Amino acid sequence: MSAPPKTVIHASDEEADAIRDAVRNCDPKSLGMGRAHAEMKHVPGLVELLADPAVSDPIYDLPRPINADSITRWVAEGQAQRLAGEGLLLVTLDDHGKVSGYSHIHVWPERASAELAGAIRADLQNKGQGSTGMARTFGWIFETLGVQLMCLTAALDNVRSQKGIDNAGFVRMGEREALRPDGTTRRSVYWELTRDQWRQRHRL
Repeated sequence: MSAPPKTVIHASDEEADAIRDAVRNCDPKSLGMGRAHAEMKHVPGLVELLADPAVSDPIYDLPRPINADSITRWVAEGQAQRLAGEGLLLVTLDDHGKVSGYSHIHVWPERASAELAGAIRADLQNKGQGSTGMARTFGWIFETLGVQLMCLTAALDNVRSQKGIDNAGFVRMGEREALRPDGTTRRSVYWELTRDQWRQRHRL
């Protein structure tokens, strides 16, 4: 399960409320074409996407086993998180309307912080699309949702994700134990990045 960043930020009540409102009311299309809130109609496509070990194996917080029941519950949890202003489960649809990726954004409004997890279809990996999509999503989370800090984790052996996160400017801050939904843990590389650092790097 996702855990808030190691760095603690205490948001004002006004800032936390603004973040919750932004999460509840955001338009995924502002993140890019083909982006949408995950709905029950997307469950079959998500099952097909995540049934591929090349997509799902590196991701610690997915429900297991991956089937229609577990993904239905996962989508329902994502919808509840959005209503609470504490998370977003988004899908990416390809030109044929098939689910080609997803993003799961966990938000801690009272700490003005967020974490991102996600994946794209195996045939789209290693073509630069993942890194481009990650960078766009990082900026969107900072600027649209209004958080001050983001944290990320990646498995110790997930070199591809580690490289993409490093290239995006995130700062390594050691390791942390990531808790899976089944109660087991995964040792992970851990990063943080502030909104000010992101803006300085991208000159927003």
